Amino acid sequence: MEFDLVIIGGGVNGAGIARDAAGRGLRVALVEKDDLASATSSASSKLIHGGLRYLEQYAFRLVREALGEREALLAAAPHIIRPLAFVLPHDSAQRPAWMIRAGLFLYDHLARRERLPGSRQVDLRKDDAGAPLHPRFSTGFTYTDCRVDDARLVVLNAVDAHERGARIFTRHRFLDARMEAGRWALRMQDAAGGLHTLRTRVLVNAAGPWVEKVLHEGLGLPGKAHLRLVKGSHIVVPRLYTGEQAYILQNPDKRVVFLIPYEEDFTLIGTTDVPFEGDPARAAITPEEITYLCDAASRFLLRPVSPQAIVWTYSGVRPLYDDNSAASASAVTRDYVFDLRAAPGQPPMLSIYGGKLTTYRRLAEQALEALASYMPTAGRAWTRGVPLPGGDMPGEDVARFERDMRARYPFLAGATLRRMVRAYGTRMERLLGGASRLGDLGEDFGAGLSEREVEYLVATEFAQSAEDILWRRSKLGLRVGAVLEAALRRYLTQPQR
Repeated sequence: MEFDLVIIGGGVNGAGIARDAAGRGLRVALVEKDDLASATSSASSKLIHGGLRYLEQYAFRLVREALGEREALLAAAPHIIRPLAFVLPHDSAQRPAWMIRAGLFLYDHLARRERLPGSRQVDLRKDDAGAPLHPRFSTGFTYTDCRVDDARLVVLNAVDAHERGARIFTRHRFLDARMEAGRWALRMQDAAGGLHTLRTRVLVNAAGPWVEKVLHEGLGLPGKAHLRLVKGSHIVVPRLYTGEQAYILQNPDKRVVFLIPYEEDFTLIGTTDVPFEGDPARAAITPEEITYLCDAASRFLLRPVSPQAIVWTYSGVRPLYDDNSAASASAVTRDYVFDLRAAPGQPPMLSIYGGKLTTYRRLAEQALEALASYMPTAGRAWTRGVPLPGGDMPGEDVARFERDMRARYPFLAGATLRRMVRAYGTRMERLLGGASRLGDLGEDFGAGLSEREVEYLVATEFAQSAEDILWRRSKLGLRVGAVLEAALRRYLTQPQR
């Protein structure tokens, strides 16, 4: 199979590059050893944000770019990306109030802001946002960023890439690549052990935590840049407070921890920053990280958080670019760096270090700009302003669309309908089609997950396993018990469905 561009890695950067390149008319393939978003890209804090704390590191360019992308992504995917108000209780022992005001002023004005309100100071003794907090916190500051379903962001980029002609090879392990007659000949192995070869003019290494492994073991090349692996862990507990506001908590180590309303009935607490060694696929939270997160939340909340309350944990390894300038893991830059190798007469190869969810679209655009001279037939940049699948709601009005769907599908339970609107947007009409009653949707696997939805995810969104569906295409794993999960697993393994 011949391609213009082959991408190794099915995280947000790889999927974003695949989408952008396919939309420019290039022949594109993406190779992922597991499921889409099965590693770092589904283990984030679920935020599209400028990174308020990065201002302390003087990372003004990164914050400006991220704030600009925040606006662009909110417009492109209003179903999976929604505004989220943050409350920052002031702790004078950590940062003085003038510093916070100055930082928020910059945050409001570094990039053009059209959809989100600016920051303000609040009296936590009078404002409802102060109700969950210890009374010693009397002053706070609020600002607005966005929440995102991170795994769905990756999947929707891959879906759009596929619909524009890209080939998406999930569960295909990259083995190696060698130069042959001015092309890369890339070998991959499918889940059944079969070997396949792809030939491409350009190769992109977007393997995230495995970027250096691809270079060293798959390509036999030394690394020019340096990767610093940092583990971030999160815990999920039953909902800690009423209201849809999130909290950003300052800690004695100068880090911040978020409390974020999650999946309606839960609160997400994270993240940690811990140096990591070993296989990123085996990253898991430690007892020390659990204690750290519980203590951070309990320091501010009237109601302490106990480890016994945890219903789910997840950990991911961030592949950060290490320029040897930061002593602590939390201070390592979240910016991205390209390593382009293109000797005369040889096919180019681009490796990507670092990056964050918020800037993935711009990263993809810049990656293709860096490779433009090697792909002269490629079209122009196009992704800014173009909705992701399901995001083409009139006026970006999710609430109105939800009302319309409630009138069209009155048989759906309220929680199920809200979940589907926020997962599929306008694509939920493709999923549900002409269904007029629950029975039209086939077998019920619990928590509103139907046979019709499962088949849609398999046919359209590259899902293959129960884990793909319950923990990445949705978070229904928080609600579906072991018996129903086993029923879904059996259903998916039936030889003929």
